[in-house]
Amino acid sequence: EVRLVESGGGLVQAGGSLRLSCTGSGFTSDDWTIGWFRQAPGKEREGVSCISRSDNTALYADSVKGRFTISSDNTKNTVYLQINSLKPEDTAVYYCAADTWVACSSGLPSRYDYWGQGTQVTVSS
Repeated sequence: EVRLVESGGGLVQAGGSLRLSCTGSGFTSDDWTIGWFRQAPGKEREGVSCISRSDNTALYADSVKGRFTISSDNTKNTVYLQINSLKPEDTAVYYCAADTWVACSSGLPSRYDYWGQGTQVTVSS
């Protein structure tokens, strides 16, 4: 069974940086797509990035391009989301998700089979 655990969230001032981690277990191959999502209070969940673990293809939502960087360390079964120049509007619970049947290629997938529990990111102004 695949299990995902996020970490790295916290309280940070605007302009600061955070690196979120998504550590997975139960993967039987590298042929997985990992996605990062966020959900702010009262708002719908938003996909922000994805990465293909097999070839490191990465995509970003327009709202985060240039500030968010996704990367994967397959030796550690961990995907990172580096967030720079944090803004108060980045405040949300950040989730990672995984699936073998979605592709990070022509657009951000929205439907994944496996989800983590989320990590809170709070940005103060």
